[in-house]
Order: sequence, then structure tokens, then C-alpha cells
Amino acid sequence: MRFDWWTLALQTVNFAVLVWLMQRFLYTPVLRMLDARHAEIEMQYADARAADAKAKELLAAVQAERTGIVNEREIALQAATAQAEGLARERRALADREAAALLDGARKTLAVERDKALAEARKLCLDLGVAFAGRLLAEAPAKLRTEAWLERIEQYLAALPRTEIEALARQLEDGSVLEVVTALPLALETAETWRTRLHRSLGDLIAIAFDVDPGLVAGAELHFPSAVLRFSWQSALATARAEVDAP
Repeated sequence: MRFDWWTLALQTVNFAVLVWLMQRFLYTPVLRMLDARHAEIEMQYADARAADAKAKELLAAVQAERTGIVNEREIALQAATAQAEGLARERRALADREAAALLDGARKTLAVERDKALAEARKLCLDLGVAFAGRLLAEAPAKLRTEAWLERIEQYLAALPRTEIEALARQLEDGSVLEVVTALPLALETAETWRTRLHRSLGDLIAIAFDVDPGLVAGAELHFPSAVLRFSWQSALATARAEVDAP
């Protein structure tokens, strides 16, 4: 297996763009909101301190004028302080709850976006791998390509239980034709080689016809009357895409 540096680079760029988008449109607004909330709390603290100072000044003036209201001043001062502290505690608790909710939502959003980015990266890697493999395959001689797929088919049929081979052969006993569909047209000599070797695996009396389907990308399919044996990139790619799209 070769390590594809282009794929790694694309994944890195996708992840960097995702991080920048999160920083630009998610974390920065959240931090600004938190700063605004803390500034509001500090202003409330300042108001409370101003109210406390004013209360002290009023109480001091009253004490200067009436020495008999010391106890009343003390009670009023304690009540104002307790009220200011209680209000500040409530505001701070509310801000903490709101900040925690915002951060939790940001984490969930980031997780969803990360999963989407990874899924898109996997699809991109799959498409690039298919394109690259297709180019390499196009450079290989056609005979070698078909020979490799024929060997794979023979190995698969040889590994099947005898009962399954007989069941496949019975589908062709009434004159039905085994249709061999390949991604590329087979030369006459190559087609005869395929016919001979498939006769060896399935029986000499079966009728075999050949057809072409470029959608297979590479490989072949054996179309029996009631069964299809797939040995193509099309089926492999469909399986890979299903795995990528799976949650």
C-alpha cells in the first residue's frame, strides 16, 4: 500500500479550513458574548458599590445629625450589602449557566462539522484513488488485465462447495446462456480463452455469451439466469461508498 501525500495534504487543508471557520464564526462570537456578560456583571458590581457608598454617606450624615439612629444605620447598611451581594451572586450564576450552555452547544456543533468534514474527506480520497487506479489500469496491457480477473473468477469458483457449483450449472441446462459482462471488449482469442476456462469450471455443455459494460470500470460479472457473480470495481466501489456513508 502506498501513502498518498496528496490525500494527506487535502485532508490537512480541509481540517485547517474547518478550524478557521469554527474560530471565525463560532468561538469568536461565543467569547465576545462571554466578555459582554462579564462586563455587565462588573457594571452591576460597580452599581452595587456605588449604592453601598451612597448608603454609607447618607448614614454618616444622619449619624452626624442624629446620634440616636446608629442601630438603624447599621441595619440599613447590612441589608443593602446583603441585597447587592445576593443580586451579584444571582447574576453571576446565570452568566455561568448561559456560558456553559453556549460552550456545550459549540462542542456539539464542532463534533457534527468534524464528522461531516471527515466523511467528505473519505469520499474525496475514494474518488481520487479510483481515478488514479484507473489511470494505472489503462496503461496495463488489456490481456494482462483480463487474465487477472479470469484467475480471480476461477479461484472463486474453485472455492465454492460442489453443491453450489452444481446449482449454478443447473441454471444453464435448459439452453439458458451464461452472459459474461466485462468492462472492456475481449479480443476473439481472449474470449475463447475465457470460454474454455469457464467450461472447465462450470461444465463443457454450457452456452456462454459476452457483453461489455464500461460502468464496471474494471473486472467482470457472470450473469446466470437467477444469479449474478460480481468481480468488478463497480461493486467494490459501491460497497466502499456505502461504508463511507454509513453513520
